[in-house]
Amino acid sequence: MRHFILALVIPVLAVLACAKAKYNPPDLGGIYTQAAMRSHVEGNPVIVIPGILGSKLRDSETGQLVWGAFDGGEADPETPEGARLIAIPMKEGVPIDELTDSVRSDGALDRVKVKLFGLPLQLNAYINILSTLGAGGYLDQSLASNKLNEIDYGSEHFTCFQFDYDWRLDNVENAKRLKKFIEEKKKYILAEYKKRGIKKDDVKFDIVAHSMGGLLTRYFLMYGDVSLPADGSRPEVTWAGAEYVEKVIIVGTPNAGAVGAVETLVKGRDIGPFLPDYAPAIIATMPSLYQQLPRTRHGEVVDENGNRLDLMDPEVWIALGWGLADPKQDKVLAWLLPDVTDPAKRREIAIDHLKKSLKRGKEFEDAIDTPAELPPGLKLYLIAGDAILTGSGLKVDTSTGKFEVSKFSPGDGTVTRASALMDERVGGYWTPVLVSPIKWSSVMFLFTDHLGLTKSPAFSDNVLFILLEAQKS
Repeated sequence: MRHFILALVIPVLAVLACAKAKYNPPDLGGIYTQAAMRSHVEGNPVIVIPGILGSKLRDSETGQLVWGAFDGGEADPETPEGARLIAIPMKEGVPIDELTDSVRSDGALDRVKVKLFGLPLQLNAYINILSTLGAGGYLDQSLASNKLNEIDYGSEHFTCFQFDYDWRLDNVENAKRLKKFIEEKKKYILAEYKKRGIKKDDVKFDIVAHSMGGLLTRYFLMYGDVSLPADGSRPEVTWAGAEYVEKVIIVGTPNAGAVGAVETLVKGRDIGPFLPDYAPAIIATMPSLYQQLPRTRHGEVVDENGNRLDLMDPEVWIALGWGLADPKQDKVLAWLLPDVTDPAKRREIAIDHLKKSLKRGKEFEDAIDTPAELPPGLKLYLIAGDAILTGSGLKVDTSTGKFEVSKFSPGDGTVTRASALMDERVGGYWTPVLVSPIKWSSVMFLFTDHLGLTKSPAFSDNVLFILLEAQKS
């Protein structure tokens, strides 16, 4: 049973908050106590950004929890009312970034509550990163009463902030929200400086982002809060977001997509016995999933003859009967579109949403795939796994729409090494030197799986070195 529960927790691996954890790093207190106690005027406050599923969602009108627990009080995706709460609304003629509902993010998900057979269970999600940051003296003010490890932090420390967001939505919209969040926290930090008599006129932040959180972070760095052009062209890389940021640590991010995103969009999410299933038509309303699809140029999804399939072409999805184009999903579509009684009209609305989501996904991927040198003062670190054979290719039977994982590559069991690196040698030519549009300042591989990345003592040690002691360029 625990195996099935972990199937939920693994994709959400790092709800990056700063709270007490039952985790004992290798005497990081002894290594970093002095750095943690120092006045952090020379350092930066930290913003932690979770991945997909990593923020609680709540209906702002009723207060009902939509995502964040499985103890009986959450929205049930197997009922019409619950399905409508979880899915993004679909409307013809309305752009993706204007499709909103009453659901809002409600804090980073540091714990997942589950009730099985009437017995409450609590699983710690993302708790390892939190403990690591606590060892470095980064304390979240909303959780300041929780002591993190037995370390004397001294009287001064920088604050650690959790950026929660609605992970169903377009990553561009969440990047815009990130800018507002940073501007608010900057004002707060400057006010704290003034209270403490510290003469400092500016603040820069460090960011630790996990999984999909790394994608929206990269967009923010490159473009700030600028929208994608309406004509489908690529926006100009201005590094507007980098004005606020000095160091970014990206953990297990699918920079080149993941075949798992295809599986989730087509098959939905079957968590396991005694827990609710999320139908494909529900999952496929969420624009963020389309922004994690594998790149067509890498040739990771092919038909039975080995020909590359363009996953950003809606006609491919329609022909294969995938996701919102699956005729078997009409029952769920009827839940999501209760005012539409004609099945043909429901399908028309669903296909319209599919086309808009794929178009937005292609534009987002093109934007973050644009090669660009890092601006002065910004450092971009990658931490990824390459110990586990990870699904990296799909073979599709175009007569039935069924597919199977046909290729495996080194990774963390969820994200391949090549995807984390955005390695352009995949599916094409090979050279001994990495070819990537992302100019990494440093890359570290851990010999562990996706769940184990943030448990690793090497992760804890290196993250704290980067944040506390690494030299400035």
